[in-house]
Amino acid sequence: MMAFRGLALALLVLISRFSSCYLLPPPSSDGFIQCLTENIPSDVIFTPGSANFTGVLVSTIRNSRFLPLANDTTTERLRRPICVVTVRDASHVQAAVRCGRATGVRLRVRSGGHDYEGLSYRSARPAEAAFAVVDMAGLRAITFTTDGELYWAWVDSGATVGELYHAIGKRNTGLAFPVGVCPTLGVGGHFSGGGIGSMMRKYGLSVDNVVDAKVVDANGDLLGSRDAMGEDLFWAIRGGGGESFGVVVSWKVRLVRVPSTVTVLRITRTVAQGAVDAVTKWQHVGPTLPDGVNMEVLVQGQQAVFQSLYLGTCHHILPTIVSRLPELNATAADCNEMTWLESMAFMNFGDTNTTALLDRSTGPNFFKNKSDYVRRAIAKRVWLEIFTNWLAVNGSGQLILEPHGGFVGAVPAGATPYPHRSGVLYNIQYVASWSAGDDDSSSAAAMNWIDGLYEFMGRHVTKSPREAYVNFRDLDIGQNTVVNGVSAFRSGKVWGHKYFGSSNFRRLATVKGKVDPTDYFRNEQSIPPLLQSN
Repeated sequence: MMAFRGLALALLVLISRFSSCYLLPPPSSDGFIQCLTENIPSDVIFTPGSANFTGVLVSTIRNSRFLPLANDTTTERLRRPICVVTVRDASHVQAAVRCGRATGVRLRVRSGGHDYEGLSYRSARPAEAAFAVVDMAGLRAITFTTDGELYWAWVDSGATVGELYHAIGKRNTGLAFPVGVCPTLGVGGHFSGGGIGSMMRKYGLSVDNVVDAKVVDANGDLLGSRDAMGEDLFWAIRGGGGESFGVVVSWKVRLVRVPSTVTVLRITRTVAQGAVDAVTKWQHVGPTLPDGVNMEVLVQGQQAVFQSLYLGTCHHILPTIVSRLPELNATAADCNEMTWLESMAFMNFGDTNTTALLDRSTGPNFFKNKSDYVRRAIAKRVWLEIFTNWLAVNGSGQLILEPHGGFVGAVPAGATPYPHRSGVLYNIQYVASWSAGDDDSSSAAAMNWIDGLYEFMGRHVTKSPREAYVNFRDLDIGQNTVVNGVSAFRSGKVWGHKYFGSSNFRRLATVKGKVDPTDYFRNEQSIPPLLQSN
């Protein structure tokens, strides 16, 4: 029997290689499932007939807005996968790709499930062809290597940011990695979009510190190193968005040095206490502070929270903040000194319980997000209008302002697919949210708020293109049009230029045309293939 399975898999390899030059065959869900069961353990395959299929499907859906996928209606069945493959080894990913190519079933890949539009586990269009989900949560090993004073880690795509924090901090309190703050992010998705975070002004984005990777390509081959995949593909996966070029199963990252003591400052100012003046001034100060300090601003209701991570002690940074941003009236009482690992817990949970970073669960969260970039400071009168007219109405949400400058701004725009570098003051994330018990009017009010504010802000943010962050994915800015079974480059430019800029987007599409010309890895905002004949 094993010999037969080996022969069948070898045949699939030949089929997948041959079919890479042609469009997929008509999808056969039964054929795909049968192929999987013949080549990987059955206990990693969950079909709608499995008793716990729904539980596995929704296990890492972080946006409860997409939980209707669990409903057994015709529309929702067309939006959800034909099965979920909970891979535990790279060979499982390879088998899924080869079986998918041979049977016409596409794949979507999720690591942490934070995808803001859910495209890593659902179809936004019910008419989309049959697809399966490759769930990477079980592929989460983290291993360390050293060479003298240099330190690296290999981290699997299914590991969470919190698990990566914890593993590094427990191994060596003097090491860290520049990555996002939210601990339940899967590193596979986070790295695939660039990875902005609280140390990017000192050490750059996550992808600026990725030095190698292992990828399963559109033929089902495991490309086990940067050399094996080539520099073009290695460039593309470091910020070009997930699920376009293959399945990255593991990343090699360069760890960075941090002092034994870091400082978190958290200062809240209401409108009555001068929040408008403070936010207006912060636009010039935040991106130009010493590289070792990252001061983000959370704006909600009638207040702004200024939260800073400084790689050092309070008495070193406090005089700078007092002199550069006197509107905050910062004092030593606003400082909280701790280790870097503790700071990651503190900024999320308000305490230094680092074991909480290992919790992969999240509560019910209903939200919609959008993003912008700012290259010219927004006038005080506009911020006053935002606080007065937009943050004091029913359904209003939150704005999160992330400063750029420093290291992240010094990297050339074409060095990675993430183009928002020199000249960017900060990124804006808009968050509209509502609760599970809210009625339809509450969710409608929240959606109306974010749509209206986004339209209003169009006059005050970047233009031509209006830049956006791919990890804050937003289908409202454009979706692919599929022509003859392949995503059209022209339709992709509508959203692609906003995420990547025109030059980077064209280069991404060219890489896609080389490594996946038939567009096997495809979703509503995946990179379309640009072939040489075009």
